[in-house]
Amino acid sequence: MTIESATLNRVDLLGSYWTIAGQAYPHTDREYSSFDFRDRVEALSKTGFKGMGIWDADLDHTLLKYSLSEMKQILDDNGIEYLELEFLRDWFLDGEEKRQSDLQKIKLLQASEALDATHVKVGDFEQKVTPMSKLIDSFASLCSEAENYGARIGFELMPFSMINTLEDTMTMLEGADAKNGGVIIDLWHMVKMGIPASRVAAIPPRFLISVEINDGYIEAPEGIDFVTETTCHRMFCGDGEMNVDGYVEELWASGYRGPIGIEVLSAEAREWPLERIVTYAFETTMAPFEKLFQKSAQD
Repeated sequence: MTIESATLNRVDLLGSYWTIAGQAYPHTDREYSSFDFRDRVEALSKTGFKGMGIWDADLDHTLLKYSLSEMKQILDDNGIEYLELEFLRDWFLDGEEKRQSDLQKIKLLQASEALDATHVKVGDFEQKVTPMSKLIDSFASLCSEAENYGARIGFELMPFSMINTLEDTMTMLEGADAKNGGVIIDLWHMVKMGIPASRVAAIPPRFLISVEINDGYIEAPEGIDFVTETTCHRMFCGDGEMNVDGYVEELWASGYRGPIGIEVLSAEAREWPLERIVTYAFETTMAPFEKLFQKSAQD
C-alpha cells in the first residue's frame, strides 16, 4: 500500500471527553470534569487539537456556568471544529427506561444543534440484549428524529453493548439505512473483541462516523477485572501492548480522513494537571501518524 506524502495529509485530533476530564469517574455521581469548560477548550486549542468531547453529566454541569450560546462562542474563538456529545443509553428499550432515554435524547439533540456538534454518541453498557428487528427500527427512528436537529448519530461498538460484533452492528446500520447514522470505532474495544484492523478498514465510508485510538493490555494482569481495566487502564498510544502503528496504517490506507479521537481512561492520568494531559495526549497520538508519513516519504 502507498500513502500520499505528509504535505497532503492533515490529522485532526479530538480530545475525547474522558481523556481530558480530570477527576471525573465513570458510572458514578461524579462524571463531570474537574476542569472548567473554557480551560479545557483553550488548553486543547493551544496544544493543536481540533476537537473535543463532552459527556452528558458534564454538559449539565457546564450549563450551570455557561449558556449553550456562550459555549459555542468559546469553541469558535478557539478553532474547535469537531465536537462529540455523549452518551445516549436505552434508546432501543420500552417503558420507563425509554422515557428517561427520551428526555436525555432531547437534551443532547438540542445541544448538538446549538453547538453544531459533529455527532452524538449512543450505545449500551449493560448488554441489554434486544431483537435485531427492534434495534433496526429504533436506530432508524433515532436517526430520523436527529435529522430534524441536523445531528449525526454514532453507535459505539463495545464488548458490553447489546450487540458486540461488527457483523451485528453492520446489520443494524444497513437495516436502518439512515444517511446520518453509523458506527464509532475505538481501537481498545476492537482489540478486546478480536476485530482486526483490516475489518475496521473495510467498513463502508458512509457508515464510519468517527475513530478513537488508544492503547492498553492485550490481556490484563491478574487481579484487574474487566470493569477496572476499562475505566482505569485505557492508555495513551505507545504506553501499552497494542499494535497502534499497524492499526493507524490500515485506517489511513482505507481513506478515512475524519477526526481521530484519543480516548484514555487512566487512574494515573486523572491526577495530572490539564496542561500535562493535553500535551502528552497530543504528542503520543500524533506519533504513529508521524511514523506513518515518514515511512511513506521513504517509499
